[in-house]
Amino acid sequence: MPFAQLVIGPPGSGKSTYCDGMHQFMSAIGRPVSVVNLDPANDKTSYPAAVDVRDLVTLDEIMEAEELGPNGGVLYALEELEHNFEWLEKGLKELGDDEYVIFDCPGQVEVFTHHSSLRNIFFRLQKLGYRLIVLHLTDSFVLTQPSLYISALLLALRSMLQMELPHLNVLTKIDNLINYPSLPFNLDFYTEVHDLQYLLPLLDAERSGEAPPGHEDGDNDSETEPPEEPPSKFAALNSAIVDLVQDFSLVGFETLAVEDKESMAMLLRAIDRASGYVFGSANGANDTVWQVAMRDDAVTMDIRDVQERWIDRREEYDEAEREKWKAEGDEWKRGPERGNHTDPMEGIEGLDGLVGEGRGMMGRDSGIKIVRKPPS
Repeated sequence: MPFAQLVIGPPGSGKSTYCDGMHQFMSAIGRPVSVVNLDPANDKTSYPAAVDVRDLVTLDEIMEAEELGPNGGVLYALEELEHNFEWLEKGLKELGDDEYVIFDCPGQVEVFTHHSSLRNIFFRLQKLGYRLIVLHLTDSFVLTQPSLYISALLLALRSMLQMELPHLNVLTKIDNLINYPSLPFNLDFYTEVHDLQYLLPLLDAERSGEAPPGHEDGDNDSETEPPEEPPSKFAALNSAIVDLVQDFSLVGFETLAVEDKESMAMLLRAIDRASGYVFGSANGANDTVWQVAMRDDAVTMDIRDVQERWIDRREEYDEAEREKWKAEGDEWKRGPERGNHTDPMEGIEGLDGLVGEGRGMMGRDSGIKIVRKPPS
């Protein structure tokens, strides 16, 4: 039974960078993997696309012939793919049933909030026997403003209700948080999505441009009683939105620093459990290297570790990591007597420096071209 990740998220959330990084990571641990590009506007993929929707439909001719803009052109292209699903099915059959597949999806939010074509394509993939999991990526920059965070929660909730598939929400670029102003709460407040009423005074203060009392130092006051709602004409709306998200009680977040192998390993572990891959057959969970790396007593990192690693003590960890890399390099240079490695991820060929080439990906040109081609 083949497994697949469906990578969605708004523009700039790091979907293509994630697909490239996860492709490299899985290849390093010995898991057969391919990436399928479903974004007709992504004409410069940083990963090798095993199947590319641009071989079926690209965008210049659609925009010209149908007099559509870029967003409308992408929706039209997805409708074309839905109507020519046999083309995608043929490409996937050539990959084989043992191949793990990552689908890089378009970034227009309407395609995973209310437009039906992408959803219908996913359901048809299920009928082909794929075990699917949706990964909704969100740039961790949204944590820096309460209004952005609430918007991200609503978007994540709407996509979960729209897709009706196993779903993980992921805060990407978590290693960038140290470059932003201090968060008013600890990271677990944002990933666990509890007690959102504490955001209400922050929402009102953001509108007025003032810091609410008790939040200047960035402490989490979640053990005290929630403050009273501020006298604002938006107070009732903010409260209703917060109650809506909490009443559904569906949204939570994993975290990811795509250039950190432990962060990638822990996210993949969460994905494998949510998708059922860890319960697979010999061609599923029983990758020898991955089993060793993911033993219960091996790599562990909860949200408090993430807070400490990337926010509270990042400089110390970075320095310790550089010294560790140097010591490992010196040890490996000495020849076959390389000593014992306590980290099960160490020594896996191709894993160290896993996504180093991806550091400049976000700055690459991702211009839009649209030309429709007949299905082969």
